[in-house]
Amino acid sequence: MNVHEKVQWVYQSKNNQDLAERYDAWSAEYEHDLEDLSGYVGPQRTVEVLTQYLPYTAKILDAGVGTGLVGKALHAQGFTHLEGIDLSEGMLKKAAEKGIYQALYRRVMGDPLGFLDNSYDGIISVGVFTYGHAPSKTFEELIRITKPDGYIIFPLRPEFYESSDFKAKMLDLEVSGKWQLVSQSNKIQPLPQLSPELDYQIWVYQVNK
Repeated sequence: MNVHEKVQWVYQSKNNQDLAERYDAWSAEYEHDLEDLSGYVGPQRTVEVLTQYLPYTAKILDAGVGTGLVGKALHAQGFTHLEGIDLSEGMLKKAAEKGIYQALYRRVMGDPLGFLDNSYDGIISVGVFTYGHAPSKTFEELIRITKPDGYIIFPLRPEFYESSDFKAKMLDLEVSGKWQLVSQSNKIQPLPQLSPELDYQIWVYQVNK
């Protein structure tokens, strides 16, 4: 399969087990496919936004760590208190090889994550809130484990935001006072070589408690 076919294959997963198995199968070629062949800049662009809100001493959870591309970008900026979660053992193994995470856990987003309340100064999640991946109810658990006034930062494709239940969930959490929208970026192209027509926006929320 070419890269585009692999992406669609993953997006067509029917459940979390299916999703984990497909990412396991892709883990060895994932970085080459996305960085070298597709020009993937999603992690770097999202980390650039994060640096505007969190100090280098912040304890950050990389939610949906994959092979650690976000962690690599964070580490390059000077962040060292990094932990990560993912549902794919194959991806977690690749992330561990980078030697930049203080802890890595196999967790399924949408399920209880098993962390204490107020565990993290910030959470970054790239490539996770999309078709066939983590559900919108994940935000409630991410809010729980984020410290008061901490930040949750993630990109969304505009058409996914509008067509899924994410728009309603994100607005509901704001109306109920769980978090507040701080910024929403202009559209960027995360995969300029693979899908130049695809864009997304980076959302920044601050947690209220």
